[in-house]
Amino acid sequence: MSWMVWTVPTAIFFSSIAAMLAGMTVWEILSPTIERKGFLPIATTRGDRLFISLLSAAFIHLGVIGFTSLSIWIALAVSAVWLLVLMRWG
Repeated sequence: MSWMVWTVPTAIFFSSIAAMLAGMTVWEILSPTIERKGFLPIATTRGDRLFISLLSAAFIHLGVIGFTSLSIWIALAVSAVWLLVLMRWG
């Protein structure tokens, strides 16, 4: 993988996503999920809500980077809160 420039933040980012996916897999094996309807207009499982929150986090970060001069850490905090809200009540 020497062709790709891996920085520490990039490695942490992809490691975190891999850890979330592994954790969700173990959680699904130990406690199978059922679809439920929260504030989202569709019935979702835990995996669906994780995917939606990761996709939303990407858009939150792009919005902060593209349209504001705020720190990227604020986008991370907003994304983390959004993940928790979506996983709990979504």
